[in-house]
Amino acid sequence: MDWKTKYASKVMSADEAVKLIQTGDTVVLAHAVAEPVALVDAMVANKNLYKDITVSHMVTLGKGEYAKPENSDVFRYEGWFTSPSVRNSIAEGHGDFVPVFFHEIPSLIRRDMLHVDVMMVTVTPPDEHGYCNVGVSSDYTMQSIKTARVVLAEVNDQVPTVFGNAYVHVDEIDAMVEFNRPLPEVKPAVIGPIEEAIGKNCASLIKDGDTLQLGIGAIPDAVLAQLGDKKNLGIHSEMIADGVVDLFEKGAIDCSQKGIDEGKIVVTFLMGTKKLYDWCDKNPMVELREVDYVNHPMTVCNLKNLVCINACVQIDFMGQIVSECIGTKQISGVGGQVDFIRGASMSKDGNAKAIIAMPSVTVKKDGSMISKVVPFIDHGAAVTTSRCDADYVVTEYGIAKLKGANLKERARQLINIAHPDFREELKEQFKARFNAEF
Repeated sequence: MDWKTKYASKVMSADEAVKLIQTGDTVVLAHAVAEPVALVDAMVANKNLYKDITVSHMVTLGKGEYAKPENSDVFRYEGWFTSPSVRNSIAEGHGDFVPVFFHEIPSLIRRDMLHVDVMMVTVTPPDEHGYCNVGVSSDYTMQSIKTARVVLAEVNDQVPTVFGNAYVHVDEIDAMVEFNRPLPEVKPAVIGPIEEAIGKNCASLIKDGDTLQLGIGAIPDAVLAQLGDKKNLGIHSEMIADGVVDLFEKGAIDCSQKGIDEGKIVVTFLMGTKKLYDWCDKNPMVELREVDYVNHPMTVCNLKNLVCINACVQIDFMGQIVSECIGTKQISGVGGQVDFIRGASMSKDGNAKAIIAMPSVTVKKDGSMISKVVPFIDHGAAVTTSRCDADYVVTEYGIAKLKGANLKERARQLINIAHPDFREELKEQFKARFNAEF
């Protein structure tokens, strides 16, 4: 039987496809933009067909209805990261969170420490050889496809074909639901004066020929906006967004001096706008690879002149970095922050820089401010990046270099880049904490 006949035999409606889910199954959703919304909606709409379904994934851009209290009699959300539409279920007690480094997820799936019964994913239509492409998400998606008992695919002609470890043959898929729709888009953030200042401070640490890892949002975009005059920059990142396209078009990126995968932008997922997806489509310079390659510290340490830029919620005087919690409330996850910071600390060329970039304060809805530099992290908060791993910290007020610094030196540097409104109070807390003059 040729692949076209097989494909035709597997095409069905979303309602038919979700009947392949069985009571007690763990259903894994492909990451972020790759989440198959028609299949997820059909699963929730047909919840009367099953009981005790666990739904797992990292970032979701979807509605997260399986995590709502009214559906908790059937579904339990168990996240490896968490997002606004699902995070309340953790606080409410009918959802759960699994602390995990991003690079470990495929290995944990292979060892059945993270269980997968059903994988739901969005793919391209098959090519002339019967291969679909996951396009925007290789990360844990590819391993989940290999491991799952049942693979349900939403076939969408808007998904880009991206080279690398991203191809899935029709034979590997059990049900194909044709559903063409625009992919979810995350619009570029507005860069204000604070983000611009942070971007300039970060950019001062970046040189020609450096390899960059960064995420999405106003601060990464502000950094990229300052690099238009650089040359021979490389990209090796768990994700890229539109700012990378803009910088490439300025001629600053050629990936020629990365040390590994030279000439290639290597990522594990995409999250941006149609501009990004179209640019990556069949672009020989862009490769999707599984996260246990892209993020593994043993890969990262081989990159030349790596500069990784991540964010946080809070940092204490010792350099303990909280990036995923507000007190006891889980708001995101570890993601790839520690993967890259650890890889940078193991750098074989000794030139890597790991930057935590953040505004000096959090501004509440009522306009009041909370300092992100604190003497002690909030009660119940989890330390994402340890004080031994902390390297550079950047705010709009400057740069602190923590690696190799003693506790008093760390605290002094952090207070000096804190918001001026909090510095005197922080200096008093320094004196009490260390029994020493500032």
